[in-house]
Amino acid sequence: MSRSGSARLRVVVAGAGYAGMAAAVLARKWVGAEVTVLNPVDRFVERVRMHQLASGQELRRVSVSGLASAAGIEFVLGSAAGIDLEHRTVQVAGTGGVLPYDVLVLAVGSSTELGRVAGAYGVSTLPQALALRDRLPRSRRVAVVGAGLTGIETATEIAESWPDVAVSILDTGEIGAAFAARGRAHLDAVFTRLGIEPRPNVRVARPVPDGLELTDRTVLPADTVVWTTGFRAPSLAGDAGLEVDERGRVLTDHYLRSVSHPEVIAVGDAAAGVCADGTELRMACATGVPAAQQAIRALADRVAGKPMRPLRFRYFNQCLSLGRRDGLIQFVDERDRPRSFVLTGRAARGYKEAIVRSALWFQHHPTLPTTF
Repeated sequence: MSRSGSARLRVVVAGAGYAGMAAAVLARKWVGAEVTVLNPVDRFVERVRMHQLASGQELRRVSVSGLASAAGIEFVLGSAAGIDLEHRTVQVAGTGGVLPYDVLVLAVGSSTELGRVAGAYGVSTLPQALALRDRLPRSRRVAVVGAGLTGIETATEIAESWPDVAVSILDTGEIGAAFAARGRAHLDAVFTRLGIEPRPNVRVARPVPDGLELTDRTVLPADTVVWTTGFRAPSLAGDAGLEVDERGRVLTDHYLRSVSHPEVIAVGDAAAGVCADGTELRMACATGVPAAQQAIRALADRVAGKPMRPLRFRYFNQCLSLGRRDGLIQFVDERDRPRSFVLTGRAARGYKEAIVRSALWFQHHPTLPTTF
């Protein structure tokens, strides 16, 4: 797949999150490519800390340009406005500029579609988290919709940081159903300690001026609604003509190449990745980084004319911070099903914090192996 003559392969990476930045650095190191990374802000966004930022905590700032410079990568500040698959270029929003590529790595992440929920806040992007941070000082009742990992972490962080704010968490099913019995019991105890009201098995009909109207016609009072469910990838891939799933994620083969345009690699939340054994990767930092490693390793093998190794991944745990002093680690089998063993309390919080810190540290050392 190498270019003619002495020209190096041109790799453009759209998105500089956990998976995108790792892919960019590895494409430079393992493939020897000429790499350009495109990102809308010159800040490495630790997405798994956005609930902390939203609650008012200060986070360490790391520049994408600094990471790129250290790795010999070109950084372009901007967003991808479109992709021309025929001519292999990426249009940079607001500039009229284009970035030509031989290989495009889509790492544009995912977010909640707040435009469909009038007045709601989110924590899936930096602007969403900053908007919620500005709103919380004027809040008295917060309703968190969605009790997945993001929703639980957001509810507990807000309740701990703003003890005078009444926090409720809603879900269409049982809250904590994905955890073993001991994990569910610990979660219940944390909700009680922090004064969080769980509202399981309810559906939101629509937002109303004084809260949320549920499908049973009752109204849950809230002056701030945080929406943490319904994640989708941006429409960028589908608009360009790539084959995508119902959530806008690029449909990929076992090497994370687009099934319709193999010169496009998708990593992180932008990819509907499926391993050779049929395991589907869920949206998570824990899957995005090792998948990016394997995708670029496959690219390096293909360029070198070697057999490519298909994507493989084994789940190990699900990690939640429950405020700054508590946590829950649910150990799972290779298919992400809960085992009976859990870790709770301060030990769990320390465990989760170590993983989050290592994810940032890994951006400086992406050639080191991760667990998969």
